Amino acid sequence: MADDESNVPKELSRSEWKVMGIVWSMQKAMAREVYTVAGEQFDWSPATVKTLLKRLVDKGYLKTTQVGNGFVYRPSRTAIASLRSAADTLLSNAIDGTTGPLLQHMVKSSSLTHDDLDELQQLIEAKKNALAKSAGNQKTGPNQKSNTQKRRGS
Repeated sequence: MADDESNVPKELSRSEWKVMGIVWSMQKAMAREVYTVAGEQFDWSPATVKTLLKRLVDKGYLKTTQVGNGFVYRPSRTAIASLRSAADTLLSNAIDGTTGPLLQHMVKSSSLTHDDLDELQQLIEAKKNALAKSAGNQKTGPNQKSNTQKRRGS
């Protein structure tokens, strides 16, 4: 059976990301609060924001609860989970040979802390080790020695 597409997060437009940013920063928000912030930050009309909120509910990014005459919006996914899904989609669409340059561009154009860079370095080293181990397993059978083992005299 094919993957259940209802569980696959839908891609967001730039405007939808902006609205999600508002709701994530507030954790929960009345519709009129989102209208106000989006109006101040982006000069959007309440009708535009209402349309974007509806789309985000339809896509499964927001949950709503009616309170009196209005609605409270809550994110149904964390910002990190949503960004990871977007990054996974971007990487899955990368053409062969472009993943490295894409990741390099992301690192160059991002504001990263020393801790972020340390974590990236650890991930890179782990990936290199896994690739080296994989390459070693492909070249040598169970009773064969790798070139490194032969040089060491193991």
